[in-house]
Formats: sequence, structure tokens, C-alpha cells
Amino acid sequence: MSNPKIQVCLMTAPSFEKAEEIARQLLQEGLVACVNLVPKVVSLYHWKGELCRDEEVLMVAKTSRGEALLERLPQIHPYEVPELLLLPVEAGLPAYLHWVAGLAPGQSG
Repeated sequence: MSNPKIQVCLMTAPSFEKAEEIARQLLQEGLVACVNLVPKVVSLYHWKGELCRDEEVLMVAKTSRGEALLERLPQIHPYEVPELLLLPVEAGLPAYLHWVAGLAPGQSG
């Protein structure tokens, strides 16, 4: 089956408001098809030599424009080094994959 190159993108944001702002901007710019916002994720990580703990919002986006997203997200994200992981989608409902790629009937863009 020939599918467009679809990726799931994992990102985090410092607040629900900021996550929604970023998601709306990415949607308006046509860089993602959909973003799910999962509030109150606890992140533990090392940063600049210290162990950190923060409550964040997990952003799960679907896109066919991963390379453009890699360029754009750092420009609009408040973090010095924002999380952005692009995971390839190996299979999925063909109609959904076409919708994400902007190929479904009635899809604008």
C-alpha cells in the first residue's frame, strides 16, 4: 500500500495555554493536521547539571511535514531546546493517513 510519509510528533509545553497557542499556530501554518493536548504530564530530566521536575503538557501531533516542523517549532516555542521527536507511522487507516497528508476529499490546503 502506498501511503504518504506520515509522522507522529511528540512535543511538550510549559502550560496548557502555551501548548494550545503553539498547536493553533502550527495548524494555521499547515504544518500539522491534528494536535492532542495531554495536560499534567510530569517530566523528570537533567538540565544544565541539575535534576529537574516539571509539570508540562504533552503535545501529540500528526503531520506529513516533519522537516518543516523541525525548522519552525524552535522559532515559536519558549524553551531554549524544545522537545520534538518525529516518529514514523508504519501503517494506519488509509483514509486517516490521507487526511493527515491533506489528500482526503474536501480537505483544504
